[in-house]
Amino acid sequence: MKNYELLTILKPNLDTEEVDKVVEKLNSDIAEMGGSVISSDKIGRKKLAFDVQNFRDGFFVNTLLSLPSDKVADFTRNLRLNENIIRTMFLEASKKAQAV
Repeated sequence: MKNYELLTILKPNLDTEEVDKVVEKLNSDIAEMGGSVISSDKIGRKKLAFDVQNFRDGFFVNTLLSLPSDKVADFTRNLRLNENIIRTMFLEASKKAQAV
């Protein structure tokens, strides 16, 4: 299994309970696909550099997770289908930062 970093931007009109439900749903989806959540950090509400789906700000959540490589496509598809998520960034996490 590889480690990944997921940055999700949720709709700003969600209250804290709804944000918690969305994060729990993401975590359960990861567990159902045979992965595990290493850490999850709710960064909070931030202003966006440009409008995304007519929203000027969003609630940011950063998650470190491990997931089997063959499940990545299914997981990213589930992210796109979630109507509470307005933008995602899904990256493979490097084991060690390389100096330039």
